[in-house]
Amino acid sequence: MALRLHSSHILDGEREEDFSEDRGSDPSSDGEEEEETWDDWMSDSLDKRPCKSLFEDHTFDTVQEATLNDETRHGFSLKATSQALGLDHYKRIRLINWIRKEHPTPAAVAALTGAEAFFSSDEYLKPSMEDDPLLQIEPDDLSDSDDEVDPETVEPPKDLDTAARRIRALRKKLEQAKDGIAHYRNFVNKRLDLTGIVDEAKASPSTHVGAPLRDDDSHYFQSYAQNDIHSVMINDKVRTASYAKFILSNQEVFKDAIVMDVGCGTSILSLFAAKAGAKRVFSVDASDIVEKAKEIVEANNLSDVITVIRGKVEDIKLPEGFEKVDIIISEWMGYGLLYESMLDSVLHARDRFLQPEGVMAPSQAQMMFALCEASELFKERIGFWSDVYGFDLSAMGKNVYEEAIVDVVGPRTVVSEPVVVKDLFLGTITPKQLDFSAPFKLVSTSERRIKVHAFVLYFDTFFTSTGEPLPSDTPVHVIQESDPILAEVWPLGGRAYQARRMSTGDPLKGKGRPKVTSFSTGPASVPTHWKQTIFFFREPVSVAEGTVVEGVFKCRKNADNSRELDVEIHYSVREPEDPAPSGELLVQMYKVR
Repeated sequence: MALRLHSSHILDGEREEDFSEDRGSDPSSDGEEEEETWDDWMSDSLDKRPCKSLFEDHTFDTVQEATLNDETRHGFSLKATSQALGLDHYKRIRLINWIRKEHPTPAAVAALTGAEAFFSSDEYLKPSMEDDPLLQIEPDDLSDSDDEVDPETVEPPKDLDTAARRIRALRKKLEQAKDGIAHYRNFVNKRLDLTGIVDEAKASPSTHVGAPLRDDDSHYFQSYAQNDIHSVMINDKVRTASYAKFILSNQEVFKDAIVMDVGCGTSILSLFAAKAGAKRVFSVDASDIVEKAKEIVEANNLSDVITVIRGKVEDIKLPEGFEKVDIIISEWMGYGLLYESMLDSVLHARDRFLQPEGVMAPSQAQMMFALCEASELFKERIGFWSDVYGFDLSAMGKNVYEEAIVDVVGPRTVVSEPVVVKDLFLGTITPKQLDFSAPFKLVSTSERRIKVHAFVLYFDTFFTSTGEPLPSDTPVHVIQESDPILAEVWPLGGRAYQARRMSTGDPLKGKGRPKVTSFSTGPASVPTHWKQTIFFFREPVSVAEGTVVEGVFKCRKNADNSRELDVEIHYSVREPEDPAPSGELLVQMYKVR
């Protein structure tokens, strides 16, 4: 949102002084000054600026034309309605913004009583249309009464007293307009914290005009207030069932434990923890979704166990009598694992609230990197632009090489064994370590020579019952459509969890080994809402069995938006019989957003 409050019609202090009655001894000078000031004011006045109708998609040359159109065609008078409803300055602003945003019919507006909720809502103090002149003009300015002065027809004052009275009237109106705009500007700055935005806009180069100015955290938390995003996550059975399996099959870990759910959303993980026997669960979220979470907790009769806390985990305090927790659960993973930077908050919660022997769930995550043939995805995203109804539109595909693509690729498109470019053990990793650089070596497994169009990045997630690091030989569980875990979570209801019996030969049941739950977001798994993250080559790479693609993978938070990622990949290609790369070192940079 951009808010610009114009004051070009406001006379500065020096010009106001030119109206002084002390200059009455020189009628000629006074009259000339009055005429100059009047013309200057009228030429810059708000009611001479283009204005859009409140009820149709048409912009008129002046405010008067727009309001006259609304009166004659739609039967709506802003001045009359404001007077009839007794609207003050701010309620009139809310009315204008409400009409522009909600698009009611004139009949619906005519039925207003002035007691509607939007008349007291700060939401409608935010301009719905940039630079709306109707927000900056007083109702009296719209008057067509005899009191209104028309600069085209105004008669010169007959005597000095008449001129002085007219000057005083204009000065009074001018002061009212100045006070109103100043008051409104201060009010909006205070409520929307726009002072810094205005300063930044003044200091920014002209190329940034119109760019969205936002606070990364506010935008992030607002995005999680909507139902749809939670529906997508909960319906991701790989995600939800894996969390449920870990929590409900480790009741000896959760029984009588104090649990914190960071970024609780709908509180689904908190509900699982309560069912597993947790003594208390603190569900923390800074989004508006917490209001729904509270209702959900009450609806499931778990208010005595689960306490929903609104706020950033960096700022909150636990209820009196609680300082530490035994377990922190959180679904913090983003695209490519680190997009959204929620892990920073989870690590802050760990350092601030977790007992020294406490458990992080998940306890570990690994970023996996591989070669991806991706020919079909290349055709969809880039290739087809080269011939669109006989025209070359390939310029449209150029930006794809600069931004990571989040999409699903099939397991057959992966033509190398994946390698780990980052292993995150949540018990000890620090936020600084989330910006990293890692070498990689990928060896083609293709049995014939093919063109490879991309790298693919995904992640594997692990939960250990003790919170300790994984044994080095622990494989990730790749979930398939027939996997029983996808059915286990749904019939639970109020019944106790009955885990399926593991075979006696299960390697994870060995003495001294933690019990492990895991899932993958890779191409071999049932697709998740994280999909995979694809980095297209500017030029495809020709590989056969044994071809080596090696280099360095660099990842860091974006300097302008800490929730986004900058990825830089350096790579070269060599055939198995060549001791050194046969081509030049290639470097590509990508945004993950």
